[in-house]
Amino acid sequence: MFEKVLIANRGEIALRVARACRELGIKSVALYSTADAESAVVRFADEAVHVGPPHPGKSYLHIPNVIGAALKTGADAVHPGYGFLSEDPFFAEICENNGLTFIGPRPEVMEKVGDKAVARDLMSKAGLPLLPGTIEPVQTVDEAQEIAASIGYPLIIKAVAGGGGRGMNVVYREEDLARLYQTTRTTAQAVFKDSAVYIERYLEAPRHTEVQLVCDDHGNGVYFFERDCSVQRRHQKLIEEAPSIHLSDEQRRDIGERAVNGALSVGYTGAGTMEFLLDGEGNLSFMEMNARIQVEHPVSEMITSIDLIQEQIRVAAGERLSVSQDEVVLRGHAMECRVNAEDPDRDFAPAAGRLDVYVPPGGPWTRVDSHCYPGWAIAPFYDSLIAKLIVWAPTRTEAIERMDRALSEFQIEGRGVKTTIPFHRRVLADERFRSGDVSTDFVEHFLAGEAEVAA
Repeated sequence: MFEKVLIANRGEIALRVARACRELGIKSVALYSTADAESAVVRFADEAVHVGPPHPGKSYLHIPNVIGAALKTGADAVHPGYGFLSEDPFFAEICENNGLTFIGPRPEVMEKVGDKAVARDLMSKAGLPLLPGTIEPVQTVDEAQEIAASIGYPLIIKAVAGGGGRGMNVVYREEDLARLYQTTRTTAQAVFKDSAVYIERYLEAPRHTEVQLVCDDHGNGVYFFERDCSVQRRHQKLIEEAPSIHLSDEQRRDIGERAVNGALSVGYTGAGTMEFLLDGEGNLSFMEMNARIQVEHPVSEMITSIDLIQEQIRVAAGERLSVSQDEVVLRGHAMECRVNAEDPDRDFAPAAGRLDVYVPPGGPWTRVDSHCYPGWAIAPFYDSLIAKLIVWAPTRTEAIERMDRALSEFQIEGRGVKTTIPFHRRVLADERFRSGDVSTDFVEHFLAGEAEVAA
C-alpha cells in the first residue's frame, strides 16, 4: 500500500480523497492555489503545498509544479480526482517517469479510451452496442454527406477529443451539414487541439445511463450497477440517481457485464464509467468511456455500500479488488443533487461570493460531500459546485421525499450568492420527474413550462 498520496485537485473531491486516504492509513498531501489557501482540504490533509496563483493553468494544471510538489513531499502516488489532469495521458506518463504511481489507468490505455473514435472501435469489437455512425474520424465534407445519406437525419457531429458537453453539434437538415461540420472541427481544434470529428445518429430525447466499474491489475473487473444522469443542462449533470428505473434486472446484468468485458479487453485498471444512451424502446448504445472517478460516484456507493475511492487506491497499489461481482448487492435507491453557486432564473449564470451562512442538512441516510464552510469565498476561477447532496431510501419515491426534506434544511447565504436548491425542489415536485419520465431534454422543457406559467 502507498505511504503518501498527493491529491492533484481541489474542492470537494480533494477532501473526499484525503478522507479515504486517512481511513486507509495513508498520509495525504493537498495542493492549493493562492485562492485556496484556507480550503478545507488544506486544513485536513497531513501536508499542503502551494502550487501557484489562482488561474488553473498556473496552478492545478501546471504539471511541473504538481510533479515538483509530489517529489518534494516524498509522495509515492498521485490521485487526480476528476477534471483538471485526471484524463491526461501525458500527465500520467510523467508521473510514471518520475517514479510516481498515477491512480488511474495506464497512459496508453487512457489515450485509447480518451479518443472517442478509437474507443468506439474497441468497444464495438468487445461487444458493446453502438448507434449507427462512423468509427473512424470523418475527413471531408463530402464524406460527411455520404455518411448522412446512409444513416439519415438528425445526426450529431462530435469532436473525437471532446468532453464536458463541448465540441458537438446536432444537424437536422442536409443544408446545415457542411456549415456545422466545419464549425465543429474549428471548435474542436480551438478547445481540444484536435480537429478530428465523427458522426452518429442523433437520438432526440434519450436517457443518459452510465455503468460504474472498477478493474484491478489481476484481470478482475466488477460493475457497481448503473446511474441515470438525464437531468442536465447544456450536457452538464444536475441530478443523478441509481439505479435506473428503466432497466430490467436482465438488462442491468447484461450491460454491466458488457461494460466490464469492454474495459478488461483494453487492459483497463482503476475506476471508470461506461456511458450509454437509452432510447424509448429500451435499447442501450455506447457513447464514451470516462477514465476516472466521476462527480456522481456517491450514488453508486450508497446503493452498494462500497467505497469506490478506496477501491481505486487499492487497485492502483497492485491489490486485488476487495469484492467479487456476486458480493456487490444493489439495495434501495440513491439520488444526488448538485448544489451549485448558480442562478437558475438567469440561465444558470454564476452567482458566487462569500458564504456568510452554511448549514448542511443531516438526518438518516443523508450525505453531504462539500469543501465549504461559513466564511469560505467561492472563487470565480473554478467550478461553481458548492456541495453534493446525496440521499438513500428503500424506494425511489422515498428517496425523492428524503431529498426534498434535506434540501429544505440546507441553509446557504451570502452576498450575491444564489444556488440551485430552489430549482432542485421544483424539479422534485414535478409530476414528470416523479413518474420517471425524464430524458436529456427534461430541463429545457421544464424551464420553458415554468416561463410559460409565469407569463
